[in-house]
Amino acid sequence: MSAIETAIEMTTREGGRTRVGPEAVDDLRGALAGPLLASPDPGYDAARTAFNGAFDKRPGLIARCRGTSDVVEAMRFARRYDLLVAVRGGGHSVAGKSSCDGGLLVDLSPTRAVLVDPARRRAEVQGGATWGDVDRETQLHGLAAPGGIVSHTGVAGLTLNGGIGWLRNRFGLACDNLVAAEVVTAVGEVVTASEAERPELLWGLRGGGGNFGVVTRFTFALHPVGPEVAAVFAFYPLEEGEEVVRRWRDWAEAAPAEVTSEVVLWTAPDVEGLPPGARGRRVAVPGAVYAGPPEEGERVLAPLLELGERLGEIAGTMPFRGVQQAFDPFFPNTGEIRGYWKSLHVPALSDEAIALLLHAAAERTSEESMVVAEHVGAAVREVPTEATAFAARDAAYIVNFMATWREPTEGREHVGWAREVWDGLVPHSTGAPYLNFLGEEGGGSGELVRRAFGPNYDRLVALKRGVDPDNVFRLNQNVAP
Repeated sequence: MSAIETAIEMTTREGGRTRVGPEAVDDLRGALAGPLLASPDPGYDAARTAFNGAFDKRPGLIARCRGTSDVVEAMRFARRYDLLVAVRGGGHSVAGKSSCDGGLLVDLSPTRAVLVDPARRRAEVQGGATWGDVDRETQLHGLAAPGGIVSHTGVAGLTLNGGIGWLRNRFGLACDNLVAAEVVTAVGEVVTASEAERPELLWGLRGGGGNFGVVTRFTFALHPVGPEVAAVFAFYPLEEGEEVVRRWRDWAEAAPAEVTSEVVLWTAPDVEGLPPGARGRRVAVPGAVYAGPPEEGERVLAPLLELGERLGEIAGTMPFRGVQQAFDPFFPNTGEIRGYWKSLHVPALSDEAIALLLHAAAERTSEESMVVAEHVGAAVREVPTEATAFAARDAAYIVNFMATWREPTEGREHVGWAREVWDGLVPHSTGAPYLNFLGEEGGGSGELVRRAFGPNYDRLVALKRGVDPDNVFRLNQNVAP
């Protein structure tokens, strides 16, 4: 990379400006195994690109870390010059928190190794890995860690804020399966969090967000899943949606624990792979995955094909990795789509609440926007509230309003739609959002973050004061010390 010949003006932790000289930049570059990028360097624009194109941020420097020692060097550099720090794993932050303007971006995306111990049913996962990386290695052994529903989502962000995926009703959230972590603190110290060592830090990492350090290694418990599973995605006309969603709700609530299910209200794009009769249509799509013997799963999931007059379906026994990648084409990790998402935990999906969801789907301002209701089973809900930082254990559903668009000038109307329909559902909810689906207004120690953490909030503040009293890690759904 080219040497920096003049000082770089960078953003400080409190939002001021400082100048970092070329000698200091060259010293950091020499200390890193991975590249250090500034705006003149080849690869800078590619490295700063993130999932949500609504945010076009330009870090002053990007440290492309190749290991824990690089993270340590980057954090020490940030401390020395009092720099604003953003941390990137997979870059999927809906709120744009995985980058910054003018600060130092600690980019873990080059660190994607996954090591599986099939005998112990454990996986060691580097902090920049995606769920696709995890699935690729664990499925060789017929094992899986509960992850997300888009394979290029980063392990770090999804896990640290909870982790909703296709295995939740059988094996819990991603954070529930986190058994240890290697963490680089704000002062550049490397610590281990486990039940035996720093258990309070492990508690905070299980759903408390990126508030406490840079997680450079996750250790997950694994479970027997796949390599093939039964799955169903049934497509029904949106105009029949109320009856379809009611029947899906009744079925999902009676289904066995092996079933994880949700319903998507959407416009199916005209693309190969989707049922021809559904393409270009506004649809209600109940879907489910069975974490058990596929032949038994096909029988259990069959009622999803009988909720009304279908436009088509994707159903049967299929590779678990394929299920994990099913939504990838609709959420490209290239910055080409823009998004503003809002969510709520909903105790019960009443007929009135269902009517609100169908109204929200009918009023969408973008055909790419989605309304999603995710059923949450006992494996999540029976975990005591105080057992992990993730506190929202008292709702049978998570409802997401996902405003999605492509043209930069269109954002206002789509954001307005998401806020309006979210407001309408609030009386039917606990008031708590799911932090991975919380838009940019969720930053700081705002009311929505407090609601998400509920009775665990004060304990998280105490932990934050102990490990990051200066709030170096603030570009997240922040718990202020």
